[in-house]
Amino acid sequence: MELSVVIVNYRSTDLLLSCLATIPEAARGLETEVVVIDNASGDGALEAVAQWHPHVRRIQNLDNVGFSRAVNQGLRATSGEFVLLLNPDCMLHAGAARRLVDYLRTHPRCGIAAPRLLYPDGSLQYSARHYPDQSTLLFNRYSLLTYLLPHNRWSRRYLMSDWDHASVRDVDWVVGACLVARREAIREVGELDETFFMFNEDVDWCRRMNQAGWAVTYIPDAVCVHHVGVSRKRSTTYVILERHKGMVYYFHKHHPTPPPISWAVDAYLMTRGWLMVIQNWLRRD
Repeated sequence: MELSVVIVNYRSTDLLLSCLATIPEAARGLETEVVVIDNASGDGALEAVAQWHPHVRRIQNLDNVGFSRAVNQGLRATSGEFVLLLNPDCMLHAGAARRLVDYLRTHPRCGIAAPRLLYPDGSLQYSARHYPDQSTLLFNRYSLLTYLLPHNRWSRRYLMSDWDHASVRDVDWVVGACLVARREAIREVGELDETFFMFNEDVDWCRRMNQAGWAVTYIPDAVCVHHVGVSRKRSTTYVILERHKGMVYYFHKHHPTPPPISWAVDAYLMTRGWLMVIQNWLRRD
């Protein structure tokens, strides 16, 4: 088997079916297997997959076990030399998966290759980034300060927004919505860290790849449209807090600091999380 496609689904049936329809042309010429892991959506997603894409293997979880654990289920259930992790809200352009696999084959020390991600309107998503550091706490992708001061140097550095994203480039990490990983590299560095329920597992995985000597490479002529936010339902309190716990865990794991600084970072992140919970409650109809 050349390419295994692993998709984790949660209440995104319509997008999932559209995503699956793009895979044959994107991976044309590759021996491909596809598995969908459903995290207890409860909306008939796998029944729809069985009807419209009967060749796709299906794994039904009785509970929402989180993104990382579900991806690892998919990794263990497949055997391809390369593994495409694909979100259900991603639509691959023709040849995109083949281009990423071809690059990995000709660059034996590349562990992860990722495409250019576009919004549905064709604009660029800043999916290739520098590692987050202390400044990223205040100037991350969705922070208020980045919104108010979009051209500040900390946000520009983190998002690599001064680069035109038109050339192949080794980067620190890539957004995990769509990437192809080498199975050999996965065996060496390990699967996704299941301490991350969802979010931050991609930057951690890329960082571990780099630490082990595997490159993470952005390939702009492989293209994927990412409908980020289109299928996003109102997040539960649990998901919001787990996301911020993941941020705390990432900084403890990769940026060990003296206790007073560590406590301050923890307090800031969890306060941010609870403010998002309150904002979420206020949005309810």
